[in-house]
Amino acid sequence: MAGKQPERRPAGELEATVMAALWAAAGPQSPGQVQRSLETSLARTTVTTILTRLYEKGVIDRKRSGRGFVYFPLQDAHGLTARRMHQELDRDEAREVALARFVDQLSDDDERLLRELLEAGDQ
Repeated sequence: MAGKQPERRPAGELEATVMAALWAAAGPQSPGQVQRSLETSLARTTVTTILTRLYEKGVIDRKRSGRGFVYFPLQDAHGLTARRMHQELDRDEAREVALARFVDQLSDDDERLLRELLEAGDQ
């Protein structure tokens, strides 16, 4: 088919790719450094846009470096997952129902682990 549009990436895939690059880096990264570390053909302007969005969401921070910025993650991947779980719970008006359904859908191993974590937190 002539003029076929390229297939769109799933929502969040680019952000996840950029986050992985930041986590793998030894320190703060410029958009150009992030772009070079990615195994994609993203333009530097696209990487800069993604970094800006992540900054605006509070997922990463930045500091001035010359005329631009360098970016760094505020949390590791596990911390980011926990943050997203909290955000989803905060959006749900029936928090108790959402938590109950979450627990109902846990595997036996995950339920046991959650109980152990809760008990350890009480001590």
